Amino acid sequence: MKISEVAKLTGITVRTLHYYDEIGLLKPSEITESGYRLYSKDSLETLQQILFFRELDFPLNEIKEIMTNPSYDKMEALNKQKELLVKKRQRIDNLIGLINNTIEGEDNMSFKEFDMKDIEESKNKYAKEVKERWGNTEAYKECEEKTNSYSENQWGVINKESSEILKAFGEHIGCDPGSAEVQDLVEKWKNHISSSFYNCTKEILSGLGLMYINDERFQKNIDQNGEGTAELMSKAIEIYCSK
Repeated sequence: MKISEVAKLTGITVRTLHYYDEIGLLKPSEITESGYRLYSKDSLETLQQILFFRELDFPLNEIKEIMTNPSYDKMEALNKQKELLVKKRQRIDNLIGLINNTIEGEDNMSFKEFDMKDIEESKNKYAKEVKERWGNTEAYKECEEKTNSYSENQWGVINKESSEILKAFGEHIGCDPGSAEVQDLVEKWKNHISSSFYNCTKEILSGLGLMYINDERFQKNIDQNGEGTAELMSKAIEIYCSK
């Protein structure tokens, strides 16, 4: 299957698939003499695993470490992910039942069907288990060590600095992402991550840049500083990391 066909099948952009190849997360099964990337069934299964982890908010560098770990158990991971999906299905079934009852005229003011607590607890528990068992990245360890020691005041300073940099990006919407001003903001953002959380290499930063536009939650949060802020950051980061 060609890369364009994989993109159409999965909804993942060709650019993202190229990046997965660059960082060694998902290599094509074959590259033809004409330069076409071809993906086999095994490649698609690997991509599916990557997407499952992305649903649990794992950054790309951690996914790579986990899935290349010799002790990684694919079937165990799938079973855990299945448990989460079953819980989500049960919740949706309950919501549909509540709607049907309301349509039929039942006076039912139940709100328990909207409760996400069980799903979120299961999701967080699974994420913790996976990180403890297969997550062995230096970035993850460094982030854990740093953030566990932060006081409320320190978090306040960190969040304030984050907000100021994101706001500055928002003020540059419409500007050339390769301009000196915008590239300086990328440098500030990279240094902020390194000083506050973990050593933000260009490889990690590049993955973050893709996440800012591919993950709706991140994009929505960043775009609070102005619609298009996430896109500007992503493009600026791509330019910065290509130097």
